[in-house]
Amino acid sequence: MPKTYLSSILIFFASILIGFIIKLISKNRLSYLNQKFNLGFSLNAISSFSNVCFLWIILLGLYISIFLAEVPAKFHHIIHIINKSLLILFIFSLAWVSSKIIVNILHFYFQKKTKVPPKISIFEIIIKIVIFFIGFILILNTLNINITPFITSLGIAGLAVGLALQDTLSNFFAGLYILISKKIKPGDYISLDSGIEGYVEDITWRNTTIRQLPNNIVIVPNSKLASSIITNYYLPEKELAVLVQVGVSYNSDLEKVERVTIEVAKEVMKEVPGGVPNFEPFIRYHTFGDFSINFTVILRAQSYVDRYLVTHEFIKRLHKRYKEEGIEIPFPIRTVYLRQ
Repeated sequence: MPKTYLSSILIFFASILIGFIIKLISKNRLSYLNQKFNLGFSLNAISSFSNVCFLWIILLGLYISIFLAEVPAKFHHIIHIINKSLLILFIFSLAWVSSKIIVNILHFYFQKKTKVPPKISIFEIIIKIVIFFIGFILILNTLNINITPFITSLGIAGLAVGLALQDTLSNFFAGLYILISKKIKPGDYISLDSGIEGYVEDITWRNTTIRQLPNNIVIVPNSKLASSIITNYYLPEKELAVLVQVGVSYNSDLEKVERVTIEVAKEVMKEVPGGVPNFEPFIRYHTFGDFSINFTVILRAQSYVDRYLVTHEFIKRLHKRYKEEGIEIPFPIRTVYLRQ
């Protein structure tokens, strides 16, 4: 066996060994740096990058091995094809790991902003399409294929597809508008004018997934969502006022009613999970009703769903306290006069 062939084989096997060592080192170091500086990379992204590094070292070793080997002239065209294939494989792997890393960074950014693990499928799809399209153009350029006619044909085909898929594209751009406007994002609790309400689970290229409180999933087309009147209970902040309507007898001491009610409300704010401890509750009398003087108690909850428990505990404790204080909560009374 010629020395050049032996050297090429040794270089190839050495590249496998070096690639394996670099894979282990890169995985361990990236995991350490990710944990120390909170870079936001998932274990899947770190593992993918270390695997791609291993592949790149092997590709480099194979390229050097072929370059150093004294291959007969009749096999030069095969060597040329192998080199092109190695370059294409490198471009494809680079596009794949780049899309993984960018999507991972996007997830980390949104999780840092929204404090919940988001699902933003539409951005993932756009990023992957753009990166793999760039990689495809580079591969065509590597194969010495003129990309100008391809781009022209792609533009004409894109126009035809756009006309045929108007509804799909409408949903796609509506989804982009929803995300770019930042009025709705995964993790928000929203209510539509149609009566649908729940947590935004995912915004895909075609529809938005909403999880209702009974744990049902509602799928709304993005174009319908963009044209709806929406209440976002997480904007401008998650905390919100909780209004409870109460009525007391006309014989009640209103000063005493106000004092007792606020005491109960403060107790609920401090002791019930979901209440805002530093909030000062208050009441406002507003109506002389048919059989009671009515007022509104203003409490505060940390999020929309917390208002249920806050209201529940407030009504229980207020009813008990009113009984202890002798404050009457009247109910409708009708007096019937019988003519002799």
